[in-house]
Amino acid sequence: MAKKYWLFKSEPGCYSIDDLKKCKNSTDHWDGVRNYQARNMLRDDIKKDDEVFFYYSNAKPMGVAGVCTVVKNGYPDHTAEDPDSEHPDPKHTKNNPIWYMVDVKFKEKFNDIVTLKEIKETSGLEEMVLTQRGSRLSIQPVKKKEWDIILKMAKKK
Repeated sequence: MAKKYWLFKSEPGCYSIDDLKKCKNSTDHWDGVRNYQARNMLRDDIKKDDEVFFYYSNAKPMGVAGVCTVVKNGYPDHTAEDPDSEHPDPKHTKNNPIWYMVDVKFKEKFNDIVTLKEIKETSGLEEMVLTQRGSRLSIQPVKKKEWDIILKMAKKK
């Protein structure tokens, strides 16, 4: 199966790339996704060894902060069963899982964030899901060509 590329959004005040790096083995689960389209990607499409841009949303500046790698395929999000978690869902149970997560491992933090503004102004990224009007999904596919352009932008900083 060919490697795929993704963009996962997080608010840096909630969970940052530095938080991921500090985890045991720089690995953690990506939990709390409560959108059905994003859930389907976590459950069905995102696989071990896929690469992920760690994107800061609701931040100044918004943009790609670094890279992580998927190290475990999708599995039921146990935080949905925890009433004290930030994203509980009483309809989600062990016998009827609704929400899914994957495990990711820190790979690289960029020297500087590749900002959303820079991404929108860069040739070759016009069709990127992130740049589309109304695009709000917390999990988004990234084409290999887009991946390569953003990595090149990060290396120039």
